[in-house]
Amino acid sequence: MITSEEIKSRLWDGANELRGSMDASRYKDYMLGLMFYKFLSDKTLNTFKESSQLGNDISERELVKAYKEAHDAYGDALNNTIQSLLGYYVLPEYLYQTWLMDINNGEFEVQKVTDSLHNFERTIVIEEGADDFKGLFSSSTIDLTDTALGSNLNERSRNIQSLILLFADLNMVALQKGDILGDAYEYLIGQFAMESGAKAGEFYTPKQVSEVMARIVAKSSDVRSIYDPTVGSGSLLLTVAKHLDTHEQRNLSYYGQEKNTATYNLTRMNLLLHGVRPEKMMIKNGDTLAEDWPEDPERPNEGVQFDAVVMNPPYSVKGWNRFDLTVSDPRFEVAGVLPPPSRGDFAFLLHGLFHLGQEGTMAIVLPHGVLFRGGAEGAIRQRLLEKNYIDTIIGMPSSLFTNTGIPVTVMILKKNRALDEPVLMIDASKNFIKVGKQNVLEEKDIAKIVDTYTSRETIDGYSYNVSREEILENEYNLNIPRYVVQPDEEIPHDVDAHLYGGIPKENIVNLHVLNEIAPTILRNALEEIRPNYYELNQEIDELTESVLNSKEMKEKATEMTERINAYINHYWPIIRQVDDPAEVRPLMDEMLAEIKEILTNFKHLNVYDGYQLVAELWENYLTEDVEKISAGDFYELGRSREPNIVTKGTGKNKREEQEGWVGTLVPTELIRNKLYAEEAKLIEEIEAEIGEVESALDELVESAQVEDSVENEILGESLNESKNSFTVGNIRKEIKNYEENTEEYQLVQRVLDLLSKRTEITRTRREKTQALDEKLQNRILDLTDQEIDQLVYKKWFGDLVENMTRLIEVPLKEELDTLKELNERYKDTLDDLEVEYKDLEASFKEMADQLVVTANE
Repeated sequence: MITSEEIKSRLWDGANELRGSMDASRYKDYMLGLMFYKFLSDKTLNTFKESSQLGNDISERELVKAYKEAHDAYGDALNNTIQSLLGYYVLPEYLYQTWLMDINNGEFEVQKVTDSLHNFERTIVIEEGADDFKGLFSSSTIDLTDTALGSNLNERSRNIQSLILLFADLNMVALQKGDILGDAYEYLIGQFAMESGAKAGEFYTPKQVSEVMARIVAKSSDVRSIYDPTVGSGSLLLTVAKHLDTHEQRNLSYYGQEKNTATYNLTRMNLLLHGVRPEKMMIKNGDTLAEDWPEDPERPNEGVQFDAVVMNPPYSVKGWNRFDLTVSDPRFEVAGVLPPPSRGDFAFLLHGLFHLGQEGTMAIVLPHGVLFRGGAEGAIRQRLLEKNYIDTIIGMPSSLFTNTGIPVTVMILKKNRALDEPVLMIDASKNFIKVGKQNVLEEKDIAKIVDTYTSRETIDGYSYNVSREEILENEYNLNIPRYVVQPDEEIPHDVDAHLYGGIPKENIVNLHVLNEIAPTILRNALEEIRPNYYELNQEIDELTESVLNSKEMKEKATEMTERINAYINHYWPIIRQVDDPAEVRPLMDEMLAEIKEILTNFKHLNVYDGYQLVAELWENYLTEDVEKISAGDFYELGRSREPNIVTKGTGKNKREEQEGWVGTLVPTELIRNKLYAEEAKLIEEIEAEIGEVESALDELVESAQVEDSVENEILGESLNESKNSFTVGNIRKEIKNYEENTEEYQLVQRVLDLLSKRTEITRTRREKTQALDEKLQNRILDLTDQEIDQLVYKKWFGDLVENMTRLIEVPLKEELDTLKELNERYKDTLDDLEVEYKDLEASFKEMADQLVVTANE
């Protein structure tokens, strides 16, 4: 079975290889468009197969033939049947599979692809629901005459054939189960966005930002309809849907509007690929600000209301009001003033708010300027606050987006807030990791934002509930640093402690974790040198060991071990028996929620660090493995292997070759370490010996590079052209110049011996490694059920208990480091410094007295 990760990797590698110099933002339209047409063809054939009860053992070639024969016999009746079941159909002569047959027969023509795309449009336009497919394959989106695809027809034909073949073996119907296909499509959109730079803002919201918005919206509203007025690729709509249960997803209505035609087409393809029924999606190609959409003819001044509104509009659009809209437009009436012509941020916000239902939730991404800029924007912000519509402000890190480095804010709005309910401020701008040039939110960062939103908890330096009175005091300025103040982590200096030594008692008292977990050990490690000042009477390493080995810590470690083992043992059989790809995501969510609940029982521990460990377990192993398990038997997969394909060469010589086998589920490295430990250790010893030989040779090379050295005189001519190693031929010539038993002869002989030894040991290592690799690859096929259990358990959970237990130590070690810092800070007193000063002064005087100035000087 091909997994989503394998699909993603293969398709993206293929895209990079095939697109050549074409701009990524343009190439995506061709690649994703043809991928979608393969989906339409596969769905058509699968619907025909099921309606005709042909069975699953029929080959694709036979199925195409049967479909063509049935169409010849029943024509429009067959079309109508498929249309009623699917919402569309592809005629036999225009199937993607027909293109593949033409390629295999050497009869492929680019015009056939163009005709197929146009015929689908013409066929579907006469059917009900035509708007869902109209213009999907227009020439503005997929122009197969574009010279960027090739300078002449033959070159374009080759490139298009290569692109068609990229999807040839993907069964889009099977992959749609568990949303594997949709995930791959979203992944490609994201990858193209990263490659497209500034142009990515037209169609993509980074996954982690979408996750924050979607989880908040899904948690805080009963979502039956959702609207994105700047829909882009549709990722925000789909991410919200992902966090709803199956019943809610089935009944969800999707609305969106997109100005860019090619992106509008991408949206519709993306939704359909994710299994959204045509009748459940209402997507329009249009300018959101130019005129209101969607409208309710019976209530033109109210607009259609939605349970959720999400949007990532273009930032600070200049000249947004090209259509001379006025404040009498129902969308802007609530503000009492139009946003300034130079910035359209609030125009988008007000449009979305106009369409938000009374019980709904809106999430919008905006630049920070909307929080504090004055003028018309200040007046709008004041009106929104007076109406009590602003619920939460979330400050995000900078450089999250591919098209801008500025930090952004996610604003949450509601219309049903209690009059005295404060505005929640969350400063999440410091929580991220760096991946290349981009900042990225980890799973733990997203979870913390959403949990804080749900609990409305005030967390020092992270979140704060701002009252109406405080907002008035700040004249409706919502700049986050005014309310969420970052704590000063620098411990204030104590003058008395600097003068007379000792750690202030106040600083000792503030070591809350140490005082709670190891009070006696801490007390015994401190000696009061004067009232309220202490010094350590033992080394910090000794104290650390005592604390970490204390009875209290051992009890906590035991409790953690028991809880995590129980957690693992609960999910271990469940994971091995997943039989539906649709169960993978809910299972992951359940495990993440439960680990958070378990860790909250451990005081002082950072729950989100433990949450991240389980999130990474899913990212690194479980997602792909459980996907495989859902399509096959656990033990059969454990005894399965697949070709290890490696890429060799570069440019025109670049090729893929098989180098042995790898386990489908069980890594060969684990088999090596667990079942062939002695052979593996022997190879490691040989490798260490090679390292010693290499080190000795490197020393001699280095010496031979030094001019006027003995080694240079004797060995210098034996170095290679780059002067970074010896060549055997040169060394053998050189040794003939010296008599045996001379120092020169022995030096050259030593080099020759080392070179020979390296060759011999390298050959031995290669032979033993090849023999062990062959054993490992064959052993996969003969693993027992018990061995598979042991090896996969180690792969998934081998380090989890230890890593979780280590989290208990983190707050203690942080306070021990603080204690060490304080001890170092106040170790040298004023008296000590005076003594040191006098010693230095005396030394200087002694040196000055020894200076003698002669007449010549």
